[in-house]
Amino acid sequence: MAIQTYFWAGNLKFLRKRKKFSQDELAEKLGMTRVKLNAHESGRTKSPPLDDLLLCADFFRMSVDTLLRIDLSKLSELKLRDLEAGNDIFLSGSKMRVLATTVNSANEDNIEMVPIKAKAGYLQDYGDPEFISTLPVFNLPIFTGGKKYRMFQTEGDSMLPVPDGAFIISSFLTDWKLSKETPCVVVTEDEGISFKMVSFNPENKSFSLRSLNPLYAAYEVKAEEVREIWKFEATLSKELPTETLTLQQIGLSIAEINRKLEKLES
Repeated sequence: MAIQTYFWAGNLKFLRKRKKFSQDELAEKLGMTRVKLNAHESGRTKSPPLDDLLLCADFFRMSVDTLLRIDLSKLSELKLRDLEAGNDIFLSGSKMRVLATTVNSANEDNIEMVPIKAKAGYLQDYGDPEFISTLPVFNLPIFTGGKKYRMFQTEGDSMLPVPDGAFIISSFLTDWKLSKETPCVVVTEDEGISFKMVSFNPENKSFSLRSLNPLYAAYEVKAEEVREIWKFEATLSKELPTETLTLQQIGLSIAEINRKLEKLES
């Protein structure tokens, strides 16, 4: 399946002219031929190689997602300068993206539900208002105003004691630079929809995703691979959470067993 290039060709040409480079000059800086660069700019390259995408992203200090999905020619000079300074909007929650949503009869945002069976469709069409409108919706008076909420169904045991099949109500994050580890639903094309403890690593512009279940190892994903982040607000489940004992409770239990053994011996 070919990569949807969106604004790739136009953005590449726009950025080159903005820096006042000729095609020969930019091609030399990127280490590619002028013919290849011209093919990118003219849109003749329908599926740009990943190496070329990353090469241009690094050179212009922007994420691949920005180069593909945002029409840079439509941005203000202030926003362009902010991007060129390395403050990529896709590392700050993609504030310029239009979040597909639904509203009720009072023109208030619904809470859309993404069950396990809808996950595959969500990964492909999370930005499509038509697809979002097919999801089940509901409203809760305690989750209104100021935030956009969505509910995702969990799958697996990586976040125990939150059980498999539980529903996570979460709010859309517009700032991804999390200052501390935060429970979040993370949407990526490769990993899918994951509910993890998430922290941001500014040095390599990546996120660390950690399961509450110690049997699962933590792993990292690059910020440019992330499509959405939703912050945990509440959980709904038909199951009671598994009871866990604190170290103090375990210590008291052992002391009580020892006391009874001593009593039996005497």
